[in-house]
Amino acid sequence: MSIDRSGHYAGPSGPHGILRYATSPGSSSFAEFVSAASPELLPGRLGESAAVAHGTTIVAATYADGAVMAGDRRATAGNLIAQRDIEKVFAADDYCLVGIAGVAGLAIEIVRLYQVELEHYEKIEGTQLTLDGKANRLATMVRGNLAEAMQGLAVVPLLAGFDQDAPDAASAGRIFSFDVTGGRYPEQHHHSVGSGSLFARGALKKLWRPNLDRAAVISVVVEALYDAADDDSATGGPDLTRGIFPVVMLATSAGAERVADDELDSVVRAILADREARPGA
Repeated sequence: MSIDRSGHYAGPSGPHGILRYATSPGSSSFAEFVSAASPELLPGRLGESAAVAHGTTIVAATYADGAVMAGDRRATAGNLIAQRDIEKVFAADDYCLVGIAGVAGLAIEIVRLYQVELEHYEKIEGTQLTLDGKANRLATMVRGNLAEAMQGLAVVPLLAGFDQDAPDAASAGRIFSFDVTGGRYPEQHHHSVGSGSLFARGALKKLWRPNLDRAAVISVVVEALYDAADDDSATGGPDLTRGIFPVVMLATSAGAERVADDELDSVVRAILADREARPGA
């Protein structure tokens, strides 16, 4: 028996340790690879403290060029603000956005694994998953966290993206919601998850219109988050004093794009000016 170049013992049957998984044929799923090679590294396997931070409100909507997703920046631990500037909206790949609500640390781990999952699939198969395939993969990962969810460590993501197989850009924006069992649900036009979602959905129903342009849909999702923060203490509104604005991302035929804080500053100030003029509205 000898030691191979990776530092593992290698015998007649080939390399030992994690290398034997890397050199064996298998599926294109990175999550399945990790579950076989080092299952303790998967999200939820490392243990969680009782005083965990929770992410709150995420909104998504379709518009003329694709889909938009926005999230507030507050994380709470019980009645305390655990973090004022957490980021809950991420680009999963070039055309897909994912937002998180629930246990923040665990949710961010799942998002990171999901990003690697999509990249790994593309490298192995030589092509990207369809948007439906991406939603199915995320549903499987959420289902894998079911045991932790039953103990109160729930993660509920929201997925939005630009469907490259759609006949035109106007119908390319799509949104998927999930439950803790891994159920996957296509949503029409707009959706919201998290503690402030009830108030955000009400705002979206009143403000959203078909084929909104870029500027209009950004204003709609930011105002929906503002309404959620107005009635939900766990949702943080825009903080002009600290310069903390929602994370807003777009998924279009050109790829995923984050809206700059300078642009959001003018949007937020316009919304606040309108609210000051109509304080009872």
